Amino acid sequence: MGDNAAVTTVLVVDDEPIVRDVVVRYLQRDGFETLVAGDGDTARALIEETPPQLVVLDVMLPGIDGLALCRWIRARGDLPVIMLTARGEEADRIVGLELGADDYVTKPFSPRELAVRVQTVLRRARPPASAAEPLSFDGLSIDPGTREVVRKGELLRLTAKEFDLLFFLASNPRQVFSRDQLMGRVWGYESAVDTGTVTVHVRRLRSKIERDPSAPEHLETVWGVGYRFVP
Repeated sequence: MGDNAAVTTVLVVDDEPIVRDVVVRYLQRDGFETLVAGDGDTARALIEETPPQLVVLDVMLPGIDGLALCRWIRARGDLPVIMLTARGEEADRIVGLELGADDYVTKPFSPRELAVRVQTVLRRARPPASAAEPLSFDGLSIDPGTREVVRKGELLRLTAKEFDLLFFLASNPRQVFSRDQLMGRVWGYESAVDTGTVTVHVRRLRSKIERDPSAPEHLETVWGVGYRFVP
């Protein structure tokens, strides 16, 4: 962990005290400050009063559920969110990613794995100043220094993961990457089972950068293989 880890606060939102306690213990051991909430309303108040740097958010919550809270967080800005979903709740996971969650972990989960995911998401949410040059394609500019994407003069709002995925593909124009390769290169770990994460992020990116998302000009699907960026 870097020097700024000591002041990095993670908000853990889960209505099960045992889950909260275990997650908090692991995060504190890694040097994070932690806040906890057992329901969506408390979590929302905490985010407004003491903004954390990342939220670990259970989908199933009393009051405001996790998906509604994720939607509210996204409407406010780019605070990274890792969702906790029950095994088999594929729909919740996909909806969470559609709403802008950066990652998800399926219950029951390894607290060690979750702590690693937290570090990975935070590292990518605030990377060191990039020496890479801005990329420019036909009215679309991608600046790794400011992490800004501008399309035809309009600044687009991208989540940290959306930016990482777009910049990676655009840095390797016309090269085709499988979903598994993208999980490894962009998310930082191999996906043993599910590759819906990549699919959802590509769909969200298309809705933001393409003139017609149903007929993409930049983010192409190469059937049976994966995706590529066409300048």
